[in-house]
Amino acid sequence: GRHRETPLANCPRPPDLRAMTKPTPPARLRLRVHFGPTMLGPGKADLLDLIDKTGSISAAGRAMKMSYKRAWTLVDEMNNAYTAPLVISARGGPEGGGAHLSETGHKVLGIYRAMMAQVEATPEPDIRALSDLLAPK
Repeated sequence: GRHRETPLANCPRPPDLRAMTKPTPPARLRLRVHFGPTMLGPGKADLLDLIDKTGSISAAGRAMKMSYKRAWTLVDEMNNAYTAPLVISARGGPEGGGAHLSETGHKVLGIYRAMMAQVEATPEPDIRALSDLLAPK
């Protein structure tokens, strides 16, 4: 037997892919500010915030599910990137260590949070317009 072509009108219609896909999750805005190799984003801002709340780099790192070494590396990067350290720390010992934000650390965190609030105030129609242009997954 020879293969016979069937007119397209007789073929079953492909399923509507949009109907089969999961709904698009709500948009999430994240702000990263790059100054050459130096970057400040939501992770570092959250780390600063948690150090301020807990008084501890290790506790802040644990709360973010990161190793103590990773938390310390990020703090060291931030401390070396600005004109003054953002985090002041004391070594552990019988009295225990501790950490707190410096005046510069509070300023940097405050400026970042204010910028983020402006970004989050982006009009909903713009986000919806972007969402409508997403390909189905």
